[in-house]
Amino acid sequence: MAMASSAGALARRIREIARKKNAVILAHNYQIGDIQDVADFVGDSLGLSQEAAKSDAEIIVFCGVHFMAETASILAPQKKVLIPDLEAGCSLSDTLSEAQLRSWKAKYPEAAVVTYVNTSAAVKALSDYCCTSSNAVKVVRSIPEEREILFGPDMFLGAYVSRVTGRKNLRLWAGECHVHAAVRPEDIERTRAAHPDADFLIHPECGCVTSCMVYAQDNDVSREKAHILSTEGMVRHVQASPGKEFVVATETGIIHRMKKFAPGKRFIPVSDELECKYMKRITPEKLLRSLEDEVYEVKVPEEIAIKAKLPLERMVSIS
Repeated sequence: MAMASSAGALARRIREIARKKNAVILAHNYQIGDIQDVADFVGDSLGLSQEAAKSDAEIIVFCGVHFMAETASILAPQKKVLIPDLEAGCSLSDTLSEAQLRSWKAKYPEAAVVTYVNTSAAVKALSDYCCTSSNAVKVVRSIPEEREILFGPDMFLGAYVSRVTGRKNLRLWAGECHVHAAVRPEDIERTRAAHPDADFLIHPECGCVTSCMVYAQDNDVSREKAHILSTEGMVRHVQASPGKEFVVATETGIIHRMKKFAPGKRFIPVSDELECKYMKRITPEKLLRSLEDEVYEVKVPEEIAIKAKLPLERMVSIS
């Protein structure tokens, strides 16, 4: 009881300071429950980017990972953008550097460059379009079919997009998310077998998503229950679905929000080990210090921000 009381007091203190400083707290779906509960907005990368761009707050506290705070800084350059832990990075973003993208582009100078939002600001600045898992297919379909595309850094999302769109001229960068790459087909098969009536929700970053997509489209007796969705798409699905059980293949933080939006339903992760160590670095204590001391500020240099803003605006407009 004392611990719950202490947590409640901490949450109230966070909200009090946020109000006094005209700060908005944004939290990604993969954040721990206590962070989601105290945030003004919880969502996926695209939704939080949109909230950052339209917010009237003077300070944006981004409870996510570093590239997300950079995106907020690019879309809202007049605001102070804070991240509670500078070590909250992204394994997927780290797989494609600015130098690597420059070299790749030099080999295919006529290609359009589409990069996942899980990239650094410097990589975005070299891109023609950014995308999220929820609008990657739309972004690729907006590009003339005859034009070659360089898609990175997530190879599994890229493979999924290639199959959905039928694009044969989509070249993929060999990057991956350490969480989604760890989703194993045997975990999925075991969990689905134990819950045969459950809807199956899988994120397009998962290493086995392409094979799951084939199963869902070709001859899988359970194909009507298999859904390849972004995190926000998953939340909407569990709210609308008449189903009572859901097998979930993505970072386990999403289940906290699912339980809030669809109480009375049951959510089963394909593995309890699917946790992003970077997302989980942010705690209420760090969030409180970030608000009190206004640390740590994330500011993208103007010359990079100007170039990175165009592909981000295209991402938002195509959503």
